Amino acid sequence: MSEAPENRFYAHSISGAETKAEWQLLSDHLRTVGKLANKKASLFGSSRLAETAGLLHDLGKYTEEFQKRLEGNPTRVDHATHGAVVAFERFGQIGLLLAYAIAGHHAGLANGRDNGERTCLQERLKKELPHLLPVWEAEIELPQGSLEPEGFHPMAERGIFQLAFLGRMLFSCLVDSDYLDTEAFYLLREKRTKGRDQTFPSLEELRTQLDQHLGGFKADSEVNRVRAEILSHVRGQANQSPGLFSLNVPTGGGKTLASLAFALDHAIANGLRRVIFVIPFTSIVEQNAAVFREALGELGEKAVLEHHSAFTGEGKSTGSPESKDKLRLAMENWEAPIVVTTSVQFFESLYANRSSRCRKLHNVAGSVTILDEAQTLPLKLLMPCVAAMDELALNYRTSLVLCTATQPALKAEEGFVSGLENVRELAPDPQGLQRRLERVRVHYRGPVTDEDLIDELSASEQVLCIVNSRRHARSLYQGVSHFPGARHLTTLMCAKHRSEALAEIRQRLKDGKPCRLVATSLIEAGVDVDFPTVFRAEAGLDSIAQAAGRCNREGKRPIEQSNVYVFSVASDWPTPPDVEQFAGAARSVFRRYDKPLSLDAIRDYFRELYWIKGKEQLGADMLKMVEVGRIDGIPYETLAKTFQMIDSPMLPVIIPYDETARETLRALSWAESCGVIARKLQPYLVQLPEKSFRSLRQTGAIQPVQEMKFGEQFMELVNEDLYHSEYGLDWDEPSFINAEKSVI
Repeated sequence: MSEAPENRFYAHSISGAETKAEWQLLSDHLRTVGKLANKKASLFGSSRLAETAGLLHDLGKYTEEFQKRLEGNPTRVDHATHGAVVAFERFGQIGLLLAYAIAGHHAGLANGRDNGERTCLQERLKKELPHLLPVWEAEIELPQGSLEPEGFHPMAERGIFQLAFLGRMLFSCLVDSDYLDTEAFYLLREKRTKGRDQTFPSLEELRTQLDQHLGGFKADSEVNRVRAEILSHVRGQANQSPGLFSLNVPTGGGKTLASLAFALDHAIANGLRRVIFVIPFTSIVEQNAAVFREALGELGEKAVLEHHSAFTGEGKSTGSPESKDKLRLAMENWEAPIVVTTSVQFFESLYANRSSRCRKLHNVAGSVTILDEAQTLPLKLLMPCVAAMDELALNYRTSLVLCTATQPALKAEEGFVSGLENVRELAPDPQGLQRRLERVRVHYRGPVTDEDLIDELSASEQVLCIVNSRRHARSLYQGVSHFPGARHLTTLMCAKHRSEALAEIRQRLKDGKPCRLVATSLIEAGVDVDFPTVFRAEAGLDSIAQAAGRCNREGKRPIEQSNVYVFSVASDWPTPPDVEQFAGAARSVFRRYDKPLSLDAIRDYFRELYWIKGKEQLGADMLKMVEVGRIDGIPYETLAKTFQMIDSPMLPVIIPYDETARETLRALSWAESCGVIARKLQPYLVQLPEKSFRSLRQTGAIQPVQEMKFGEQFMELVNEDLYHSEYGLDWDEPSFINAEKSVI
């Protein structure tokens, strides 16, 4: 290879290039990343901070050691710490905040003081580094003057929390900009014309399409007339300034499309950039994304991004930055105008420290974020979730809408410690809506044996029974399976299987045929069915309200003929410990209220639940890690490990359920990239607890598809005898059967 002039420094090399003229100049890379980061941080007044991080992030490449590495020397060189040192030396405390991001732009944000998996920042700043060549100051011009963010609203009681949050946002701007510029360089040099397509329909175009869809809505029943009123009223408030909102509408009130319409109107009126729907369960992510695509027509296919962790394989990818992760091109940074994701993906990212999880965070700023079924946020992390929501609204021009039929008592005025303030209600007269959309009677039955329950289910032609465990649901189903129309639903069925079963169930209900359905709580997750009678095992009041939403959903029956019976289970099926506290608070409400689903009853239920738990069990200790402390000791890595919304991860297995699934699996076995194929496979997934997944892997029942190319990212059920037409994946290992919900 012929040599380029000695005074040239490079950021990235090209393997096999004839001359260094094809390599990327370091100064070009640093300036471009700085400009990109500047633009990304502009929405929260931190352009100069982010630009400085971009200019300094690869400063350590101005060393002879790193340039030799580009030429083939295998010795690893720390190229990130030099920039962190300069940031701190030049800009003091605010520079220290940049130092976290710069030092961690590959490995992730480290703790400030205590070592974790990564060396802490303070140790990094003291380490011996290769000599930094002074030529960098001739090639890179750092911003002059103050770097303090503009329009930032500090709150004394939040302490370091706000600065830690800002540091993570700056980290997001930096790693996204670094990745995009590196990717663009390699695409250009490798003469690949098919790269990242970041052209999306505008929010105005999407609203026009939605208006056309909503124009076909007919207010042909009392329920539909109420839905139309809700939609009109909610849209009428879209011109309000960004901030915190609630949408308190009973189940069946049309919240999904009403919230989408508000979000588009509100974003356009306030110059916001995108709409993010945060949903508790994967199954509803796919369901709601499908609803949005249908409502938005052809534009919906281009505009709506689903993002959950089914196929992301975070932290497991191999290969060079320019060639890997094709699947995540859109998922990586959430630049789509409409993102539909899970609460796990959303909130864990807000407390993450890895670049793969944090990269998208800057695109949450300037969004309308709809928190669907907000009451499902895990109690053990409720206070950190509330703090993150409040900070997004305060300093990142984000409007958040708590959208639910059972509004959790998270406001300061409701007694929640450090609760939300100035939350504006979007629904017209929630108390009045509750009365107008009241369609059922709720009764507390007390203890009911399985034998009595089976007798009652058999005596009803059309009835839904919801219990708290898969094993109990299966046992009850076996007890009624010989009666006409007996059906069973479980998350052990893949989504395609469940969809087919639900289509048949809905048709039987419509035709007046017998239909006796036994299910777990998955049926409460936005599934549109309409039974005259529902039995619900004891659970939280919010779950009972969701169950009631499957009874007389369209309001076509007299309320006296539409009954929800809440019962306690026999000793053979004790209420799971994680459900018992919720059920206990619900029992207290049943003792005090004739109408346990009234707004007053629901508010008291949540107040009692939070009181029972106490601050420590609501995540207060986690907030203390950053509310008390100093900027040089932010525990980024510890926070990320502590903020885990589910205790045991769920891993996906592909079920070769039908010929479409089998054809798609065959296509995956020879495909070079997997993004489109992965989406086609989503309806064929079953999520398993990690322990069960590993056991099936060990026995050979599941095996990787194209292991050499994709690793274990795509696992297929090869022992098809384990998949049953009534029970789904049918395996009796206890940890597998007992795992209840797939929420990732």
